[in-house]
Amino acid sequence: MRKLTSGIRSLVITAGIGVAAGMRLRSFRERLAADSAALNDTLPVHSLWWRTHAKERGELLYVAIGDSAAQGIGASHPGNSYVGILADQVRVATGRTVRVINLSVSGATVRLAVQDQLPRFARLSPDLVTVAIGANDIADWDAAVFETGIRRVFEALPSHALVAELPCFHLPAAERKVAEANRILHIVAAERGLTVVPLHAVTKRPGMRSVATHVAKDLFHPNDRGYQVWADAFRPSLTASVEQRFTPTDTPEPESVRGRG
Repeated sequence: MRKLTSGIRSLVITAGIGVAAGMRLRSFRERLAADSAALNDTLPVHSLWWRTHAKERGELLYVAIGDSAAQGIGASHPGNSYVGILADQVRVATGRTVRVINLSVSGATVRLAVQDQLPRFARLSPDLVTVAIGANDIADWDAAVFETGIRRVFEALPSHALVAELPCFHLPAAERKVAEANRILHIVAAERGLTVVPLHAVTKRPGMRSVATHVAKDLFHPNDRGYQVWADAFRPSLTASVEQRFTPTDTPEPESVRGRG
């Protein structure tokens, strides 16, 4: 067989590389789909874990509003979510037992939080509140819908609630929407006198390399290390709030007196 000319050889090599790249991309997508499906299988497990622990009594009541990040999807255990980490920090800081009611729902948007979580929140009298919602709004971004929903959520919160920015998505197209969402969030929080947690800055700091170190196999949810970063974003504001409102001589009323649900 006659030798291939250099031009044809280049085409063959390029085509071969293209085929190999296509096969690798297809294999990557298949693995990603499988990993995402595996995490989806953990949704009911995490939900049941939080519902079970919500029945435990505690001297302090911590209520979380949010989405799958509050549920801890991607963590090795539900308690390794940022909500679980923060609850443990409050126990250590105050020396008190903490009951956690995690109202979050995987896949929740701001609109769905208003619809599903706020009615349940209205029946509670929490000592601590964290809110991290809005990441799921970015896929089908509508600034007006987001602002309407975030106003409804923030209007329902006590003044001591901590509300988090949307996290960093690292991708430019998504980050433009995140920037708009966080601008709205800051404006509405300022109107209500709420403390905003700098989640975007904290999750942006590690850069794109965090996809390999801080993100679960579905390339969306945080892993255990990522949830530690989320907790770090909340920690300074939470510590200040706890120190200010729960001193060693400050004994909260028992739940039976306050009639919590």
